[in-house]
Amino acid sequence: MQSSAIAFSPSLSLSTHHRKLSVRGFNPLSVSHPGRQCFSNGSGLVSSTRKLSPIRCSMKQSGWISGPNPGTPEPESDAVVVRATAESPGPSESPKSKSFSDTLVLGTLFGLWYLFNIYFNIYNKQVLKAFHYPMTVTLVQFAVGTVLVTLMWTLNLYKRPKISGAQLVAILPLAVVHTLGNLFTNMSLGKVAVSFTHTIKAMEPFFSVVLSAMFLGEFPTLWVVSSLLPIVGGVALASMTEASFNWAGFWSAMASNLTNQSRNVLSKKFMVKKEESLDNITLFSIITIMSLFLMAPTAIFMEGIKFTPSYLQAAGVNVNQLYTRSLLAALCFHAYQQVTVAKYLPLYQSLA
Repeated sequence: MQSSAIAFSPSLSLSTHHRKLSVRGFNPLSVSHPGRQCFSNGSGLVSSTRKLSPIRCSMKQSGWISGPNPGTPEPESDAVVVRATAESPGPSESPKSKSFSDTLVLGTLFGLWYLFNIYFNIYNKQVLKAFHYPMTVTLVQFAVGTVLVTLMWTLNLYKRPKISGAQLVAILPLAVVHTLGNLFTNMSLGKVAVSFTHTIKAMEPFFSVVLSAMFLGEFPTLWVVSSLLPIVGGVALASMTEASFNWAGFWSAMASNLTNQSRNVLSKKFMVKKEESLDNITLFSIITIMSLFLMAPTAIFMEGIKFTPSYLQAAGVNVNQLYTRSLLAALCFHAYQQVTVAKYLPLYQSLA
């Protein structure tokens, strides 16, 4: 608990005419000391002509303590100076504890990312096996994400941004590659096994390094390049021995790698511009809304309106089950994407 100290200084020395300092609501202190007096006359604080040394009053946890202020007396003056000092707070958090807390937060984000991603892939694969329209499925996922973003801004869970037209133009390429990346992922999941899709997506670090060198001028070290060789070799080996292999699923997964890492590189390039920079969550929220408007006309034109109850019943699909799993997949999709852009994880998402 902080303690406060009040020092009355310097000394009071007055003429024969009594001089009053009115202090409303102040309860005067009476201090007995040889040759020094400080008393009240009922209406104010009165000091005699005798010279008074400064009085130091401090408040501790045990109560008030008053007494002469040690040290060299200050020059005479007819003014009262009140100094309030506070003890400095305790020592700040040690670097070791801060490092531990950062590691704990990062580990928690990784755990949530894996959890939401696993359930997204399970529910999404179930939906795509029963409903072979990846564009419509992608549209539903962006629509659910848009609803969540709108609720977040409406309920003031996160500050609603003020976006200029120039910023929207700059964000548009990010929205395009984000839309394509998720569409290609759903196309691949609909064609091949989930495990094979994610085996191909293990190539994301390779694409990240190549695109960073091309667009950001960040060239990798020899150690980074050598660490990518086992990844490329492992993906090639898995592709040759995959039972569910087909070229449509393979190239869709590779296109997903390219577009998703293009989004990450372009996001980094966009956020370097200080006058146009947005925080990660705001940028992702705007991209989600723009992706909905980009995907809606494309899905309707290419696949038609196929998500209605009447069409699904005619196709022999369990409507309630499909709607429930589509909603869960969309929620998990948006949740793991939000975790991806939170705090530290954009630096490590390709390695996950």
